[in-house]
Amino acid sequence: MKKSEQKFFLPYQADWINDQSPLKICEKGRQIGLSYAEAYRCVRAVSTSKTKLDCWVVSRDDIQARQFLFACKRWAAALNLAAEDISGEEILQNERSVTMHILRFASGYSIYALSSNPDAIVGKSGHVILDEFALHKDQRQLYALAKPVTQWGGTLTIISTHRGTGTIFNNLIEDVKNRGNPMGWKLHTIPIQLAVEQGLVEKINLASGKNETREEWLARMRRECIDEEQWLQEYCCIPADESSAFISYEMITGCEDDSAPKDFAYLETCTGQIYLGFDVARTNDLSVIDVEEKVGDVFWERCRLEMRGKSFAEQEFELGRFMRLPQIRRCCIDATGLGMQLAENAVRKYGSRVEAVRFSAPVKEELAFPLRAAHEDRTLRYRRDEKLRADLRGIKKETTASGNIRFAGEAADSHCDRFWAKALALHAGKKLGGIIAVVG
Repeated sequence: MKKSEQKFFLPYQADWINDQSPLKICEKGRQIGLSYAEAYRCVRAVSTSKTKLDCWVVSRDDIQARQFLFACKRWAAALNLAAEDISGEEILQNERSVTMHILRFASGYSIYALSSNPDAIVGKSGHVILDEFALHKDQRQLYALAKPVTQWGGTLTIISTHRGTGTIFNNLIEDVKNRGNPMGWKLHTIPIQLAVEQGLVEKINLASGKNETREEWLARMRRECIDEEQWLQEYCCIPADESSAFISYEMITGCEDDSAPKDFAYLETCTGQIYLGFDVARTNDLSVIDVEEKVGDVFWERCRLEMRGKSFAEQEFELGRFMRLPQIRRCCIDATGLGMQLAENAVRKYGSRVEAVRFSAPVKEELAFPLRAAHEDRTLRYRRDEKLRADLRGIKKETTASGNIRFAGEAADSHCDRFWAKALALHAGKKLGGIIAVVG
């Protein structure tokens, strides 16, 4: 890196750029500017007179791929390098269409940015960057296909925040830290505290026009996290413990799909089978209506309405908006405590399409395990949502002294109400029967 360019980077960014190790891995806090630094490194790698290889950047989705290439374009312009942008090129790979975003330089070499389709890099050669590696659905396959791409002198770079202790990403980190580093990785660990210590807040203030101190900024970031697990994992490089979680990060990631339509307007026009789950609350907790469309064996979340502090009359009105739709086949409502009257009114008004469900330890068990099984089988689809993720992660299965199973859990803004609403919706979509119907 030239001295004239060092002013753009904080020390941890410069250390990353200058590290030319063939195997390089970084566990990091969220939004610390490492992708910005990596984009600079890639532009330099493909544009110099010594260039002999392309760069292949595999991001978690197409939006991230386009953002990375945009950062590369900005660096190319800043460095006065001629580069041709070929955005959204469709190629046929293993009989599947793959979209690539390409920045081609005068050197004849290119930066290829694509979403997490490991087939797209099979047979290629060059440097490989796996961005947000822990968020990819099949990390083992992606790594297996990426490593051979570097065989003729390329480097393999992995950058990610953590997603639990059970990921391939965390296994690689543990190999470096605790198992003698048999593969020879160069590890960079950059928690948010280190980034702040080296000047991140001052950079943010300059860009945003704010004037927060380092202490104020860190306190605000912590306060705005949904729970302690999010703070530790997303910002502090401490992976969440999977041993106590009822639903793992791997299960959740396998069901996340941002392509799913999700709004009331879609429900008004769709012709599929729609099922509702309604977890009822009146004061501090959320009331949540979870709406699922069953397509084959897969439940797609099409809408989720969250209500806090709403009167029962307001909640009944919102439920009525859904129940008037002819596509609604069945609705399961939490009839525990405060929800009893609302559930009884709904049964009276909508008849056999509504099932009132009174929560108890056996009932929760019958609701919770099918939701977990659906995650294991990947027969659920929903958009990525940190609040839903926190509720799904917040449920813990405990065994009492007498050997009975109980479910406990609490997220910062709910008692895992999103979890129970989704569990009720899945039960609504199953065949009638079981112990949990309590009508009237």
